[in-house]
Amino acid sequence: MISFSVHFLLCNLFISVIIAAILLVKKRLRNCLSGCSQYRIWFLLPVILAVPFLSIRPAGLAQMRSLLYLMQGGLLPEADTTVSFAAANQPSTTDWLDDFRISVSRDSVSIADYLPFAIWIGGMIAMTILMIKSRIRLYHLERSALPLQSIKVRMLYQDCREKLQIKREIPVYSTAFLKSPVMVGMFRPRIYLPIHLIADFKETDIRYMLLHELQHYKHKDAFVNCLMNLASILYWFNPVVWYAVREVRTDREVACDTLVLQALDSAEYTAYGNTLLNFAQKISLCPFSLATGIGGSAKQIKRRILNIASYTPQTRWHRFRERIVLTALIILILESTTLIPVLASDTKAALPKGAVIQMEDLSDFFAGYEGCFVLYDTNADTWDIYNEAHATKRFSPNSTYKIYSALFALENQLIRPDASTLKWNGQTYSYPAWNQDHTLTSAMQHSVNWYFQKLDQSADWNTLKTFYRTIGYGNHDLSGGAAEFWMESSLKISAVEQVELLKKLYKNEYHFDSGNIQAVKDSLRLSASGQAVLSGKTGTGVINGESINGWFIGYVESESNTWFFATNIQGTDHADSLTAAGITRSILAAKQIYTETD
Repeated sequence: MISFSVHFLLCNLFISVIIAAILLVKKRLRNCLSGCSQYRIWFLLPVILAVPFLSIRPAGLAQMRSLLYLMQGGLLPEADTTVSFAAANQPSTTDWLDDFRISVSRDSVSIADYLPFAIWIGGMIAMTILMIKSRIRLYHLERSALPLQSIKVRMLYQDCREKLQIKREIPVYSTAFLKSPVMVGMFRPRIYLPIHLIADFKETDIRYMLLHELQHYKHKDAFVNCLMNLASILYWFNPVVWYAVREVRTDREVACDTLVLQALDSAEYTAYGNTLLNFAQKISLCPFSLATGIGGSAKQIKRRILNIASYTPQTRWHRFRERIVLTALIILILESTTLIPVLASDTKAALPKGAVIQMEDLSDFFAGYEGCFVLYDTNADTWDIYNEAHATKRFSPNSTYKIYSALFALENQLIRPDASTLKWNGQTYSYPAWNQDHTLTSAMQHSVNWYFQKLDQSADWNTLKTFYRTIGYGNHDLSGGAAEFWMESSLKISAVEQVELLKKLYKNEYHFDSGNIQAVKDSLRLSASGQAVLSGKTGTGVINGESINGWFIGYVESESNTWFFATNIQGTDHADSLTAAGITRSILAAKQIYTETD
């Protein structure tokens, strides 16, 4: 909830800037766009407001630029994935499975940290109550309204329906509790006419008002109105969004006026404008947030009258020019949404698109732990997943990230496959194995933190961030700092994404140097059993001395197939890599994929 509050406030800054840009562009291009097109631009507003809650970040030019990073040296052939199944000289599995780790200190969360989220929820509740009160008032209106009795008005209404080619019979009621006509209902639309308008029957005025309300129905404005009400609830604290919602409603009425004018003869344009002028004092703002009507504020009506006064039918050239401008605006606005941070993409990942997925019940293996297991079978091209919700949720990778830290260092020549030794800095660590010089293989085997931290800290920071974004590593957020972004900090990844990345690494789908890929594979080699080889990396998250996040990811190679796997467990008691590895080995043995031999 804390991260959500910070994220949502940041999103609101981006959203406010985008809305301000839309308002500016609309003002500059007002003469190039009709009232209808200016209203249609706002159809993108719900998309913009929904982006912070979406699980997929919209594709944009930035992602295309990132891809160029991989192509700087030209395309290389894929690495040879042939496996040597010799069992000799395999390293011991003890150090690999009981991952060395350090405890990360985290301050306890106070009530004040939850205050912004609580205020936001409270505001939404208050706004929802106001909406409910509006619905109650509307309910009382419906109970007091009577079916339309005036034969003249009913005949006029039928003529308007035929003119607009509306086949649906929309009920019309009369009421003494309204000053101006309104259209209510998205699925069961109804029109309510004030009794004083019926009593003062003027055929022209009532006809124009009925045409106006029927245009609201014909163009589904009730649905847009519901979306604007939802926006008002979710973004109740943002004055820019409120201003945008008000502009949407004004543009909606302008567009509706324009559509009415398109249905009238040119000789009636002035008469339609006079209807608004004559009833400017009688009609008013719609008293119900769930309804659409012909009324509005004095400023809104003034703008509508000016639009009516300046209206001229569009020529073919004007329509073509308008479509070009509108298309360009839509592209620019959609592109700008890629600047908005996406919360869901930072905390949750999607399942592989188009994949054959089988959900399994492996709960017996996870007794006492909340966790997941993901397995990809290369030959069958199928995914076996236990606990989908957990498998798609992102957690800190901890030491499993070292696979890609090594790959980055090799690709950027910070180390080489034949020259990967880094000197120990002399600092005494709790684990004796860390207190010496290390090569890539030994650093991976003993999960030596200082080795990979030194690699990251010696890299160009922007290049490092681009690398993780380009390979699609989880939320690719390195804001936690070069020393610990991967240790229960900003960088997060799901079990499904771990398997996806391992597949791409193994097959060298990003066309990295084949020698570098092989060096990483060699450093991950754990053990061999029969004709199968197990490779992988563990990781443990420890906060304030408690093991709360355990990983084991890797792959099993046989002569005929390769399986990729990822296991994650969460808890407060021994939720570590040793436990995750034990669970994984039990599952692999049960599936007859890999069985340890003495």
